[in-house]
Amino acid sequence: MIENLPPYAGVVAIALAALTALAVLLVALAVQALRRRDREAADRQMAELARLQAETAVRIEGMRDLLAGRQAELHRAVNDRLDSVSHHLNQSMTAARQHTVDSLSKLNERLVLIDHAQKNITELASQVTSLQGVLSNKQQRGAFGQGRMEMIVQDALPKDCYAFQHTLSNRSRPDCAVFLPDGRPLVIDAKFPLEAVTAFREAESDEQRKVAGTRLRQDMARHVGDIAGKYLIPGETQDMALLFVPSESIYAELHEAFDDIVQRAFRAKVVIVSPSLLMLAITVIQQIRRDARMRDAADKIHAEVGHLMDDVARLNERVLNLQKHFGQANEDVRQILISSEKVERRAGRIREVEFEGDGALPAASNPVVIPAPLPRLRQARE
Repeated sequence: MIENLPPYAGVVAIALAALTALAVLLVALAVQALRRRDREAADRQMAELARLQAETAVRIEGMRDLLAGRQAELHRAVNDRLDSVSHHLNQSMTAARQHTVDSLSKLNERLVLIDHAQKNITELASQVTSLQGVLSNKQQRGAFGQGRMEMIVQDALPKDCYAFQHTLSNRSRPDCAVFLPDGRPLVIDAKFPLEAVTAFREAESDEQRKVAGTRLRQDMARHVGDIAGKYLIPGETQDMALLFVPSESIYAELHEAFDDIVQRAFRAKVVIVSPSLLMLAITVIQQIRRDARMRDAADKIHAEVGHLMDDVARLNERVLNLQKHFGQANEDVRQILISSEKVERRAGRIREVEFEGDGALPAASNPVVIPAPLPRLRQARE
């Protein structure tokens, strides 16, 4: 096919080939230039990247140092805070433990007290049960009231001031007789009718309370009449007797709900007393007996004072006699002094008469003159 082409076609082909080669060369040169330019740009970018990397490394180093310092400060602050919290927590736990120990010890003490109170309550409940058993039996109830009355009397009075089951002239025997200074006993009865009071307390309806109240009034009137008829003997016993109620609550209930019974007993000269009032009455009896002993002692003291006055009068008389004797002795001493002065004067005159005009005698021949006793008598007188 080429062979069939004209001769200028080869030239054209060569030219085309040359152009193609030139184009390829140009393209290669362009590509090489582009590559070289890209390499320089890449180098510049790499240098810029290296610079940026170095700056970034410096900044990162600074930030790392800053973060390390902040982390150290944070670690120290956290440690300090943890130490403070641990210290406060230890103190709080110690205080809480001590408070718990104290609370447990107090709780144990209170539990011990509660156990003791529980035992006391149990014992009291058993005693109340036994007391109810005692009070349910009439004989045992009488023995209980009499026993309590006897304890009060025995604790306050000497043995010669009272007697239990004392026999009177009408052959009645009261529970207790307290002897007063006039010799007449004060009678105390301890047999209180408790059945009616118990029925009145246990009544559930108004009708039952009314019936129990009527029964209580009847029993009390009968018992007060028995005491007044048996134990109030004119000239032998006191003008009133005591009815002992062994319970303060029953006594208060009588005064609150049955004042007419108390007034009727008082008019019958029977005084209803509780344990505290019986103690007060025994105290008054003690004071009465003490006053009686003081009156007896006052009579004896009055008699002794009279004897003492007689002794003082005799002593005064004897002192007066002694004074008279002293006066007589003083007079005798005065007379003796007068006589001694006279004797001294006479002795002086005698000496003057005997030696007048004889001259002086030798000293050895001078007579010894005994001095008069006047100075000594004067001293004795003074």
